Amino acid sequence: MSLSAKREYLAKIHGRYQRAGRPHKSRILDEFCANCGYHRKAALRLLHRPLASGRPKRSGPKPIYEPAEVLPVLKAVWLASDQLCSKLLRAALPEWLAHHERRFAPLPGSLRKKLLAISPAQIDRLLRPVRVRHPRKGLSATRPGTLLRRQVPTRGGPPDTRRPGSVEADTVAHCGETTAGNYVNSLTFTELFSGWTENRAVWNKSGQAIRGHLQELEQRVPFEMKDFHTDNGSEFLNWALLEHLTGRPVKLAWTRSRAYRKNDNAHCEQKNWTHVRQLFGHERFGHPELVPLMNDLYVQEWSRFTNHFRPTFKLLKRDKRGSKTVRIYEKKPQTPYQRLLDSPDIQEAQKAQLRAKHEELDPFELKKSIETKLKKFFTALGNLDRESTKT
Repeated sequence: MSLSAKREYLAKIHGRYQRAGRPHKSRILDEFCANCGYHRKAALRLLHRPLASGRPKRSGPKPIYEPAEVLPVLKAVWLASDQLCSKLLRAALPEWLAHHERRFAPLPGSLRKKLLAISPAQIDRLLRPVRVRHPRKGLSATRPGTLLRRQVPTRGGPPDTRRPGSVEADTVAHCGETTAGNYVNSLTFTELFSGWTENRAVWNKSGQAIRGHLQELEQRVPFEMKDFHTDNGSEFLNWALLEHLTGRPVKLAWTRSRAYRKNDNAHCEQKNWTHVRQLFGHERFGHPELVPLMNDLYVQEWSRFTNHFRPTFKLLKRDKRGSKTVRIYEKKPQTPYQRLLDSPDIQEAQKAQLRAKHEELDPFELKKSIETKLKKFFTALGNLDRESTKT
């Protein structure tokens, strides 16, 4: 019997026990001990004590963060930011609250002060009832490319993340339960200093298509690419990409991961989960008509939302302590946009363009547009799947 049930049972028999004669009191006491599992002495103390009026008083100090007051705003920001973890949400709150007030209504000064001072642990406690589970993992569709393994060297040592320009690339297969046949793939390009990430959809991972997207991204991103790193997939180790990267006036350093060492491409692998799988899931996209819809979302809303309004942690160093490796991260998470503004290697004209673009953006409006386009995309996917089944 639960504690609340025991309290209800005690309230029902307490008055009957007080009014009963001695023989009846003994019977009620036996019944109470048998049903609730109390020792007779403990049961006697409860039955002779006056019933507590109202709910039992909570021990400890008075709570500062009342869920009824704080949770509506906190939940709205958490859902709109794609359910950031508590530490990243804490870093994102100052900017998100400004947009929340502009979009809905100004917050009371006391509430705003509480939200700006809230700790990650308190955020976890408040959001615990509304947390959701992550979807299952998907399949890997990387096939080793052997054509240019001698022309593209493996990267020796950890990558340089101190200055902008180092880019990692990888692909994510939207193949569902099987890698047979044709399907859409997502390209992920991640800059290691800032975490700036761009995604593009491509049909069947052709080398020419990947080269075209890379050329377009070099013109679009707010930094100059200085070196390029990929895994050993055949979509990267091909003549089209080799010609583009090495056939330029200033040769670009191009390295590849060691075979069966996924951690050599760790930055990009992590973005495959946060920027692709959490957005589109693990379904099979087996129709080329879906590629323009995905690229429209990737280019217009998703890039701006993730790079301007979603903070990320950056690893500072690894500390070997006995048999354990302790990872030390920066104390204050930042968005890729903020890191590029703080970098002395980015030109002031480029920073001015970034600031002007940032002032035009509203994260709540971007999130709403993302949800609208996702509904349109999955409606189109369902229609195409039904048509292909009929034929």
